[in-house]
Amino acid sequence: MFNRDRWKEILEVLTGNWFRTVLTAFGVFWGILILIILLAAGKGLENGIKQDFGDTATNTMFMWSRNTTKPYKGLPKGREYEFKLEDVQTINDHVPNLRFISPRNQLGGFRGTNNVVRGLNTGAFNVYGDYPEIIKQEPMTITSGRFINHSDINEKRKIAVIGEGVKSELYEKEETAMGTYIKIQGVNFMVVGTYKKKNTDGDGEEAQNQIFVPFSAFSQAFNTGNDVGWMAITANDGTSITSVKERIVDHIKEKHKIHPEDGRAVGYFDLYEQYNRVESLFGAMRIIAYFVGIMVLLSGIIGVSNIMLIVVKERTKEIGIRRALGEHPWSIKMQILMESIFLTIISGMAGITIGALFIYGINALLEANGPVDMFVNPSVNLGVVVSALVILIISGLLAGFIPAQSAIRVRPIDALRTE
Repeated sequence: MFNRDRWKEILEVLTGNWFRTVLTAFGVFWGILILIILLAAGKGLENGIKQDFGDTATNTMFMWSRNTTKPYKGLPKGREYEFKLEDVQTINDHVPNLRFISPRNQLGGFRGTNNVVRGLNTGAFNVYGDYPEIIKQEPMTITSGRFINHSDINEKRKIAVIGEGVKSELYEKEETAMGTYIKIQGVNFMVVGTYKKKNTDGDGEEAQNQIFVPFSAFSQAFNTGNDVGWMAITANDGTSITSVKERIVDHIKEKHKIHPEDGRAVGYFDLYEQYNRVESLFGAMRIIAYFVGIMVLLSGIIGVSNIMLIVVKERTKEIGIRRALGEHPWSIKMQILMESIFLTIISGMAGITIGALFIYGINALLEANGPVDMFVNPSVNLGVVVSALVILIISGLLAGFIPAQSAIRVRPIDALRTE
């Protein structure tokens, strides 16, 4: 296989008609290039969509109360009700395989009226009354100090963890926030930590303009009692929240005397279900990308096979002479197969190289000009490249097999008579 004369002959055959060789190679080159670009584009879109989920635990559902739409047990239609802290224990007692249940309350809103004051500075921010587990459901980086702990909950400490966006609006650039006080709706809270996080807006403004305080202190300061605005519920690994959400909703309905068939009284958003839909969508896109790329590549391989048939036809007399001189048919067959594989691999590697440079260029543009919504870090993993090389080798063998078989079927005497 590594015979020097054989490789010299391969190069002479392929360079004997440059134009024909380039056109033949282009089909394989284009097929691999299209496959890589389609897969990279799909990965870029997938990364962009998944970035919208941020670092939030995807095996999570969010649940809130709404007005009832059916009368039940003497209670009227359109009744308002509130979740209570006791509902958390009810869910824990009756629904297994739940990792975290975080009751939450919220005050204010992004771009709403100013609700936080420090000295002469004011701002409108989302203020959340939370339990410590929320940091595991909506991960954030604590840039200074600490987050809420259970001692804060038990002792109803009026402490606050503020986002970097809140700090930049209420404090001077070099000023330290730790140990200072901010006034939320007229109630003083001491800042014990700052954070930075990602959410559905990436590193956007709203993600950094939030304030977290202990749930108990929030209830006391803003007179919400045991009311719970909404809950973030995360299932254990190995159990999807989708598989248990109906049981959770059913227990809430039973506790609050809601008709079992009232489908609107309990609102919820199943993040796991949405995430799986995205996974399925991009799984289908990958299959389509592979299908299109392989079909284009197949057309290139057919072109290589046709050209090799022409090459064998042109070399019929040469093959006859080699057979007459005693060369083994397998040696001739190997020669044709090696020419086919060599042409296929060289053109395929050129496609892989150009595809890699194209992806590098796109990433460089994205880095230079800032991220584009819904499109982040297009890439193709090493496994795809290795698979492409394996496909090229197999394709080269297939493309050369028919011409090689045609070459060894020619009888030496008939080949020598060919003009």
